[in-house]
Amino acid sequence: MSKIKDVVVLTGAGLIGVAIARRISNGKHLVVADLSLENAQRVATDLYNAGFDTSAVQVDISSRESIQALVKTAQSFGNITGFINGAGVSPSQAPIEAILKVDLYGTAVLLEEFGKVIAEGGSGVVISSQSGHRLGTLSEKESQLLATTPTEELLNLEMLQPENVKDTLHAYQLSKRCNVLRVMSEAVKWGKRGARVNSVSRELLSPHWQMMN
Repeated sequence: MSKIKDVVVLTGAGLIGVAIARRISNGKHLVVADLSLENAQRVATDLYNAGFDTSAVQVDISSRESIQALVKTAQSFGNITGFINGAGVSPSQAPIEAILKVDLYGTAVLLEEFGKVIAEGGSGVVISSQSGHRLGTLSEKESQLLATTPTEELLNLEMLQPENVKDTLHAYQLSKRCNVLRVMSEAVKWGKRGARVNSVSRELLSPHWQMMN
């Protein structure tokens, strides 16, 4: 199978990520990755029928090994020039531990692993949430820790221990604040490769909407 020059990877096959993928994946190979392989396959098939070149992959973004396998699969098609992360769980969907493992740690790993391979001129976007900006003021030290702590040590931070996280909404807000801070930090590393990465803060969707979609 001949390689395709440019590859876009979408993690989290939700509506926002798919909309972005549609705008930037024309003429490229689009890898659709989701925790649910069935969901990834459905989205990949819909996009294929709309004229896109696609493949579907299962990924668990709370696992570095799973993310590394995704990167390897994507590279088999060509150079990774685009990355879109829309994966995550909401306060109504998961307990505190899972939110921190997926939304906070998982996003940090994605930024790190894709930052190692993103092609020159490439770009990435992390779909975060306005909820992260409603967290309130963090100290300069806390912000620095969320931004720059080695990824494998993030979940050991005192501020992220169970006794310091009030509820699932608090965990979600901490995660989304961390997403923005990690993007700012990782953007420097991406820049050294001639690539860029940004975050987009969307409105937190209601549980009713989430259940319907």
